[in-house]
Amino acid sequence: MIHQYLLVLFAFRSCVQMKRWFEYEDHICIVFEKLGPSLYDFLKTNSDRPFTFKLVREFARQILESVAYMHNLKYIHTDLKPENVLLTSSECRKFVVPVLEGSSKRLKELRVPRCSRVKLIDFGSATSYKQRSASSIVSTRHYRAPEVILGLGWSYPCDIWSIGCMLAELSTGVLLFDTHEDLEHLAMMERILGRIPSHLIKNVTGKAEEYFRHRRRLNWPEGASSSRSVRAVQRVLQLDELLEKYADDYENSFLDLLRQLLKYDPNDRPTAEEALGHPFFRGH
Repeated sequence: MIHQYLLVLFAFRSCVQMKRWFEYEDHICIVFEKLGPSLYDFLKTNSDRPFTFKLVREFARQILESVAYMHNLKYIHTDLKPENVLLTSSECRKFVVPVLEGSSKRLKELRVPRCSRVKLIDFGSATSYKQRSASSIVSTRHYRAPEVILGLGWSYPCDIWSIGCMLAELSTGVLLFDTHEDLEHLAMMERILGRIPSHLIKNVTGKAEEYFRHRRRLNWPEGASSSRSVRAVQRVLQLDELLEKYADDYENSFLDLLRQLLKYDPNDRPTAEEALGHPFFRGH
């Protein structure tokens, strides 16, 4: 049987709607409403051109509303990423713009969604607060919160970190943490956001202890797997530099929102409901 809380979740307007469910050969099959492409697919088919800030604001508001609703039900999504946020419609406006490639320009067709409505999908990894295993590894690598990597246990704030990573990507077209290694991932965090707080380092457990020298600082670049990895981290821009390079019309309130969502200490991050009260959402 489908858990009653998930049935309530599927009924929320900003979450994918369940039409019906049935059992087939000991499997539960769920029929969902038809939606448009994911934000990830839209970015990729649009040459990684970022969404406008008006659209990012609308996406962010709906994502946070969905997550606030989940958290109020005592559920944690644990796998928030652009692939799991779908536009409700495939319709878009198309226009041609000159694009600089190397030393030459060529015309390229770009698209803008006609509708800004989105819905959250894929609750297969969702877990209740009481039933979670706080020592397990959750979230897709690029959107994984530092407390998960450091073995500090995780809860609702891991979703908030993932949202911060998503919003940075949607507004720049660039993956914030393009890595597949824990140590490199942590080094990129420090490059983008500054040093990991000492009080978190002192509490790391398990394999994560190997990532630090004398529990004082990240073992980087000494512990890097290769010189290529070191160069990859060196190429990473600080958060404000990233926005200045890829997001032409970004607002200071948006940068502040990202910094709040991407706090190292999960206790310092706002809840989804608190984030909805940020000045960024009072813009137009």
